[in-house]
Amino acid sequence: MSTPRVASIPPGVVMLEDHARHAQTVLDANAWAYFSGGAADEITLRANRSAWDDLQLMPRVLQNLAGGHTRTTLLGRELAHPILLAPVAYQRMAHPDGELATAYAAAALGAGLVLSTQSSIAMENVASAAGDTSARGPLWFQLYIQHDRAFTLDLVRRAEHAGFEALVLTVDAPAHGARDRERRAGFQLPPGISAVHLADLAPAPTGPGLCGGLGDVAPTWGDVTWLQSHTRLPVLLKGVLHPADAAQAARLGVAGLVVSNHGGRTLDTVPATVQMLPRIVEAVAGSMPVLVDGGIRRGTDVLKAIALGASAVLVGRPYVYGLANAGAVGVAHVLRLLRDELEIAMALCGCATLAQASPSLLV
Repeated sequence: MSTPRVASIPPGVVMLEDHARHAQTVLDANAWAYFSGGAADEITLRANRSAWDDLQLMPRVLQNLAGGHTRTTLLGRELAHPILLAPVAYQRMAHPDGELATAYAAAALGAGLVLSTQSSIAMENVASAAGDTSARGPLWFQLYIQHDRAFTLDLVRRAEHAGFEALVLTVDAPAHGARDRERRAGFQLPPGISAVHLADLAPAPTGPGLCGGLGDVAPTWGDVTWLQSHTRLPVLLKGVLHPADAAQAARLGVAGLVVSNHGGRTLDTVPATVQMLPRIVEAVAGSMPVLVDGGIRRGTDVLKAIALGASAVLVGRPYVYGLANAGAVGVAHVLRLLRDELEIAMALCGCATLAQASPSLLV
């Protein structure tokens, strides 16, 4: 296993948006379009960010902050903080170390890591880089159910054997979104970069019907039950926005939900994730943890999510920008910034622990 390349944070990069601006100067137009773009007019992409800004925090003063910390518990594991790295495909487009660098950084900062099915480095190597369970945050594998269900089960068995602790089933992308920015850039994967886990997957059948026949093999609620019956790992669903879907997931006994609109990359003009978070929390009525992603760029956003009932948050684009800027060091810097800002926000809002965060903190 190679060691991560040593790099330094670019001068003047002191917040996550600085990482984004600098990454645009590092990434080529092809990679920038892929990592930064959204679907169609990118209305949801922008709304994911602006909706967090629209929520205001109400600080409390003279509260007892002795013994304060950012620890939380998720699926029976204690986490140093509630920040996880979301699944992002093809990370070697951002940096030669790709997902290995991300795994090193996540382990060093105690962050959970969700590895994409479309990782550009094999899951076994990423799990090895993440290290021993006791010295890192949770390691989960994001799964797309493929048209070949036997192939899907092979991926599940590999994840189990490699030491992944949960499966995060993405349910909001039976077809790709209409990504105009990628099409304008003429996006294509660079030579030598691919979804290594899918190398042996036969092409999906094509024909008449929705999205060239993809609708005929798209997963259903029955596939969730099927997956649960074929793995010993807890199964979370990622991409839930509708409370009725959350209630159905609760009836099936899934292990958790991620409120997500795929970073605005699938269906445009859907609600921002923070708008739907309280309704999803209400729909599951405490039966499972609810996580949220989409547009989180500040520690204040993390505190707002927790106050609205989230157990944890996931960030995607920001750490990829950090990866592009400085490899593993850049990813670690993004995580450190978010955690530091979370601690500052907690202290200024009078929250010694995350358990003290409630909707009363929000205007």
